[in-house]
Amino acid sequence: MATVAWCMKCGKKTEMKNEKVIEMKGKGGTKRRAAKGVCSVCGCKQYKFLPSLKKAA
Repeated sequence: MATVAWCMKCGKKTEMKNEKVIEMKGKGGTKRRAAKGVCSVCGCKQYKFLPSLKKAA
C-alpha cells in the first residue's frame, strides 16, 4: 500500500514508509481517517487525509 504524500522538508511528493491508517479528531466530534507514516527520503513524519468510508444502506 504505497501511499504518496507531500513532505514538508523535501518540498515534494514522496512515498510513505511504515504506513498506518489512523483516526483523527474532526469537527463536531466526528472522526477523520488519515494515513500516518515516514518519508522514504528524509525520514520526517507525514500525514495524509483519506476519504471517509461510506456506510452501505
